[in-house]
Amino acid sequence: MNRLRVAAAVALAAACLAGIGCGGDVATGTVSGTVSYDGKPIENGAINFLAADGSGSGGGTIKDGKYTATNVRPGNNKVEVSGSKVVGQKKLYNTPNSPAQDVTAELVPAKYNKNTELTFEVKVGSNEKNFDLPK
Repeated sequence: MNRLRVAAAVALAAACLAGIGCGGDVATGTVSGTVSYDGKPIENGAINFLAADGSGSGGGTIKDGKYTATNVRPGNNKVEVSGSKVVGQKKLYNTPNSPAQDVTAELVPAKYNKNTELTFEVKVGSNEKNFDLPK
């Protein structure tokens, strides 16, 4: 009986070390690279990687055409890219000395974000992917 307990303890420890059970973290990937639209780097935006099976997602911000997306599930992912541009300013209040805020509009068409056609196969660890999105 004592050997059975030792074997069970060893099996449980091995499962925990392998990340199976015991609340172990799931291995993920990090994806970095550049994003441009119509030949120009996206200055401000976001990128999200959505696992094809719906099991999770990871993402990051785009700044001056560069991004790093963290906690991305390995496997085939849909990729959503959004970018904004300033199209004007709006006063916060209807008073003469009211501060103004930027008014932005989506720069990237829906086929690259909410109706994305983009995919990328993510591996565990570091990945690199550059996106040059045509108009």
